Amino acid sequence: MKIIVPMAGRGSRLRPHTLTVPKPLIPIAGKPIVQRLVEDITKVAGEKIDEIAFIIGDFGPEVEASLIKIAEKLGAKGTVYTQDEPLGTAHAIKCAEASMQGDVVVAFADTLFKADFVLDKNSDGVIWVKKVDDPSAFGVVKLDDYGFITDFVEKPSTFVSDLAIIGIYYFNSAEKLMSEINYIMDNDIKVGGEYQLTTALENLRQKGAKFSLGKVDDWMDCGNKNSTVETNGKVLEYERENVAKFPASAKIENCMIIAPCFIGENVEIYNSKIGPGVSIGNNTKVINSNIDNSLIQENTVIDHGNLSNSMIGNSAQYYGVAREISLGDFSVLDFVSNTSNH
Repeated sequence: MKIIVPMAGRGSRLRPHTLTVPKPLIPIAGKPIVQRLVEDITKVAGEKIDEIAFIIGDFGPEVEASLIKIAEKLGAKGTVYTQDEPLGTAHAIKCAEASMQGDVVVAFADTLFKADFVLDKNSDGVIWVKKVDDPSAFGVVKLDDYGFITDFVEKPSTFVSDLAIIGIYYFNSAEKLMSEINYIMDNDIKVGGEYQLTTALENLRQKGAKFSLGKVDDWMDCGNKNSTVETNGKVLEYERENVAKFPASAKIENCMIIAPCFIGENVEIYNSKIGPGVSIGNNTKVINSNIDNSLIQENTVIDHGNLSNSMIGNSAQYYGVAREISLGDFSVLDFVSNTSNH
């Protein structure tokens, strides 16, 4: 089995944090989003993954090396493809056509999920879904009396279903999927100005393909700052036991740490109250601060911070007092001298 991971988007809703790092490589509770995604899929698949193919934008050789390393940690071959322009979900998969053989899981890397089941491979495909309050923002599915999908509808303007497609799919024949994707692209069939995967799925269904549902217990979005901070808190709660022990290299003095929290390597925390729901990346220093429900990346300094629902990037410097902030990589914010450099 192979995993195909389209992740070429620029993550504009998560700026400034995605100006220097692609969104799927932003750590949640100490581990990149895309790594968590492929690890979870590997568990659900219940079998060895032979290859993980990543479809990215122009993120540079360092990002490509990081992705290949993620695949190799799972015992899989890592392959990187480039999507030069955003022409839709079907086009993104087309970019990885050379890896589209046999049975595959396609997973778009801007979401995380929690599920406790093993993949049922008796149908032609499985579409992961979750009930949502506002289906108009998603692709949704309709079902027959036997639980098989009867329709794929992209962002319906009127209510047809509240089962939203979360962006994870299983196909028992990558070749059949590619045939439909090539057909819609060769015939320039677009929805909303893009080549959509749901169009290919609907064509397959009309030709007799049977798609069943994969239901998830939780679907966690990482689209913007607020949702990413919320997801960080959820993951910490799910992994409460795993994050309970801090590394020996961390220095924590005169502090109250309220679980669950993730503390990275060589972190220094002095005279502070941290948690719950806080992740602090490697080599970050926190002094005289009160922080809860926040995500702080690596090599950052926080002094006299009073932070909640906040996200601070890598190599940033924060001095002062605030309640909520989103500070990007390499930024300096100094309330003491009333200066700000970005």
